[in-house]
Amino acid sequence: MSQPSASDFEGHRRLWRERLGNTIVKALKARGYRALYVATKEEALNSVMDMVPEGASVAVPGTVTIREIGAMEALSDRGNRVVHHWDPSLKSPDEKKGRLKEELDCDVFLTSSNAITHDGRMVNIDGTGNRLAGMCWGAGSIIYVIGMNKACRDLDSAIARVRDVATPINASRLGIDVPCAKLGYHVGCTVPNTVCRAILISENVTMGRDATVILVGESLGF
Repeated sequence: MSQPSASDFEGHRRLWRERLGNTIVKALKARGYRALYVATKEEALNSVMDMVPEGASVAVPGTVTIREIGAMEALSDRGNRVVHHWDPSLKSPDEKKGRLKEELDCDVFLTSSNAITHDGRMVNIDGTGNRLAGMCWGAGSIIYVIGMNKACRDLDSAIARVRDVATPINASRLGIDVPCAKLGYHVGCTVPNTVCRAILISENVTMGRDATVILVGESLGF
């Protein structure tokens, strides 16, 4: 009897991700979202390009996932106006503040989530609050692209993931000198530059919002 190969093991992982992803998709639909599962980031990008109308303005807040799938370049190349406050051309605080406001007025708000539960709830944490604001309200539709590495059993584990995984990595990435960036986990700090300032739990689609979630069977973002 031959020994199983590495590809056999990966096949089981893919099957597990697909089954769990489809379980979460079903829960999201019950909460008012359009939702689908795709296996790869390439498929996720194709789905985003199909969903975003040509000529639409697209807001991309502080999200690593959207940048990892190459959506910003693909949309810009197609002629969509991509609005983001990470733009290095923004030199002053007033310019950045104006861009944050502009993101809320775009036709599409394209983002990810720090965590998603098996029953379809999303948990996000912010220092500025702009991303949370755009998740709650915006002039246009919203599209989430979420890697299956962010799937959590329940709300408690989702909040723990946001605090112990997403926040320390993002704080380190941004060069913010806070305890979790050094220790690698949440310690409930109250230092002046803490990035844990607001948490949003999205139970259902907010009233009147067109919202879609694309779950991806890969590890994306933090």
